[in-house]
Amino acid sequence: MKMLSKRYAFSVATALAATLAGASAALAFVLPGHGARSLDPSFAPHMSAPAAAWHATARKPKSSHRRPAAAHRQPWELHRLRGTTSSIYERTTKPWILARQGCLAAQRHETGIVILDFGKPAHKHHGYGTILFSNRFAPNHKITIATVGYARGYVRCLHRGSRAHITLARGTSNYHPHVPSAYAAGVRWARATNKVGRLLRRYGLAAHVESAAADDAEPAWDRSFRRTKQFFHGFRAAVHGHTLYDYGSLDGGVGAIWSARQMWYVAGGLRHTKALPEIYYSAMARQWAELARIAHRRYHRDVDFAGVTTQGGASCHCGYTQLAAHRVLAHALASQGVGHLALPRGGTNIVG
Repeated sequence: MKMLSKRYAFSVATALAATLAGASAALAFVLPGHGARSLDPSFAPHMSAPAAAWHATARKPKSSHRRPAAAHRQPWELHRLRGTTSSIYERTTKPWILARQGCLAAQRHETGIVILDFGKPAHKHHGYGTILFSNRFAPNHKITIATVGYARGYVRCLHRGSRAHITLARGTSNYHPHVPSAYAAGVRWARATNKVGRLLRRYGLAAHVESAAADDAEPAWDRSFRRTKQFFHGFRAAVHGHTLYDYGSLDGGVGAIWSARQMWYVAGGLRHTKALPEIYYSAMARQWAELARIAHRRYHRDVDFAGVTTQGGASCHCGYTQLAAHRVLAHALASQGVGHLALPRGGTNIVG
């Protein structure tokens, strides 16, 4: 289980980096109705040569419907695609900062599931949204613009002819949601996910980016399971074919807080849901494997794994690497007699 202090408190250094973003010589990005703004450079200290070339063409505002000139893009995929992505605990919904994040993901040749975690559900000024990791309220429509901003940055910085593809999931959690109705919050989260999908198609981004949603659902944050169930029900009622990934923990395993049915419900038992479980330590792998065995034998349905979630970064060596997490979970599944279950390699590493 994660330390809450790591997820809802951020260092002064990170805050200063975000403050200095407007003064940096970073990539320019334009969304409909927005002017060109500089992107946050704090996510990587150096730009690659292709990025520098693209940066030189981006100093003047471009139409959001045009891609960079072919002369400034690599003519083929020079590097092997990486199956492990970087997901982010977001502190802002500024689209030019999210575009910078997307561009860096493309430069790292990432392909797979990316979670943009915008914090816990919230309600303010008669509207639904989240509390960001900067402790500010973000309405759903701004989260949508930010998510499309990430997608634009990712596609703009891909090499010409790239086969890279990401499933971009707007993430939230079940951590003490401060909303009038968790069901309504789920409905609105689904509608916003649907809208992102439409915008990706409208702006010609759908070949490389797919819309999805994600929920860091953890038993310790909603011991009664009531609000978690309501949110998932609301999402299912309004979503149009997009997946909701559960990237949470099981907090002690089956029966410690939630029952096996409750756990399975949000990890593949409900339509449009898949599991992207946190596997930071061996105990977490054993808990998920036990749930998979119970679901297979008792409910005659399998937990639908989409990979694994790890955590870490330059300043945090927090648990397993992606390769180790996959290996440990595969071993735990085999030891529970369900080693036949599909467990895709890769997943995502989420950082602050």
